[in-house]
Amino acid sequence: MTYSRILVPVAPAHGDEAGRAVEVARSLAAPDAQITVITVVEDLPPYLRTEAYVLNEEAQESRQSIGQAVVDEFTAPDTRVLVRHGHPTRMILDEAGSGSYDCIVIPSAQPGWGHFFLGSTASSVVRHAHCSVHVVRHQDSAAS
Repeated sequence: MTYSRILVPVAPAHGDEAGRAVEVARSLAAPDAQITVITVVEDLPPYLRTEAYVLNEEAQESRQSIGQAVVDEFTAPDTRVLVRHGHPTRMILDEAGSGSYDCIVIPSAQPGWGHFFLGSTASSVVRHAHCSVHVVRHQDSAAS
């Protein structure tokens, strides 16, 4: 099965799994498919905004540089890159719905107890997406 519009969410502080997710997306893509990499930079929570007011300019520059780093790394002839600000799961699902994607390829670490209680972006996307979702697991070098 191939897909024509694939969304690849990438964490701003991503590791090798982000590159692997893009490669998986390319392997699932139809010949003229559109692959979109999206990264979501979280906004400061409201209770921290007043304390961080002094650092606002530095925080804004940091957020812009994080987004630009993802754009620089993943922009390619077959890939476009979007940088959004807000809640990661909400922004990914909003883009998936408004962009009429037929597949989401999302990297995910092996879930631990923290994910069991708190949930993760990948598990929320899997539960709520209205299209196919392909989860790319982190390959543990110690596992055989």
